[in-house]
Amino acid sequence: MGSEFLWYIPNQAQPGHRGDDVVAGHNSLDTLTGHARALEEHGWGGALLGTGWGRPDTFTVATALAARTTTFQPLIAIRPGYWRPANFASAAATLDHLSGGRVLINVVSGKDNLAAYGDAEGDQADRYARTKEFLQLVRRLWTQEDVTFEGAHFSVTGATVVPRPVVRGERRHPRLYFGGASAAAERVAATEADVQLFWGEPLDGVRERIERLRQLSDELGREHAPLEFGLRVTTLVRDTTEQAWADAEAKVAKMAEAGGAGVRDVKWRAAVGQRRLLDLAARGDVLDDNLYTAPGRFGGGGAGTTWLVGSAEDVARSLRRYQDLGVTHFVLSDTPYLPEIRRQGEQLLPLLRQEALVS
Repeated sequence: MGSEFLWYIPNQAQPGHRGDDVVAGHNSLDTLTGHARALEEHGWGGALLGTGWGRPDTFTVATALAARTTTFQPLIAIRPGYWRPANFASAAATLDHLSGGRVLINVVSGKDNLAAYGDAEGDQADRYARTKEFLQLVRRLWTQEDVTFEGAHFSVTGATVVPRPVVRGERRHPRLYFGGASAAAERVAATEADVQLFWGEPLDGVRERIERLRQLSDELGREHAPLEFGLRVTTLVRDTTEQAWADAEAKVAKMAEAGGAGVRDVKWRAAVGQRRLLDLAARGDVLDDNLYTAPGRFGGGGAGTTWLVGSAEDVARSLRRYQDLGVTHFVLSDTPYLPEIRRQGEQLLPLLRQEALVS
């Protein structure tokens, strides 16, 4: 299969996420629809919609945007515990049916304010055991009828989801993305996910994780199509290499002045994958030619911890190296989000697609 290029739509209650433009109605339906339609117009396949308590409900936003677009694919982040698997399988299948098979799902098991919606934390092993059951059951509900399942965390009897997800070619249901860098998370990904998402790690780290996940898939007896791999990273693109680095350093200086103000305190630093990113700064401010680690020292979290910086040619060359390792799904972003949808859609995506055609 060819590579898939997605963006990120800020699904936030507060404006100004990661330096985004502060505008009136930043999370109104018209504003978010403007982002989704700009993605369609500039060659993107869709966008990730982040989840977390205290943010707009991701599934509701995705449904509204799917109704106002024609090709836009929402990558809907959801959490086991916030959703029961049968309820979720039905909701996702219905939206997939209504949208003509455009739904993508990102299952998130990281920490959240679980008590606020009545969930229990559990230890890491228990949390990922529950996620594994969630993935197993949702996939069965999408592809089988009269499903009976009795697990340690979930159970259903005689369950059939109606309507069914769209079946098209090898596609049997919405693709299931998954993140997590702990040993428990990787065992779930190796057997149950469709796509393992990585943060913006250097090439050597991604290579090592791909090799380990493929080996785990074999050792654990994966029963599905081979696991695919994705990269979620900030891409700071400018007309020239020099301008890109000047802007990147200016952004980091501004973050340093703010002292990390505005960063959400949701225990994100405790996650294994986040710690891996923060530890990269010890290896240097710039790795693999243009992977900038300094943002993580001044409040950048998640996809904002490391940035690929440069001209469109520089960043395309770097992303191509990840493709050479086996990464086929890319979730990119920079702020301000809407202008960057256009800039990177016009400057970066044509280079990536051209390189894919000649490879």
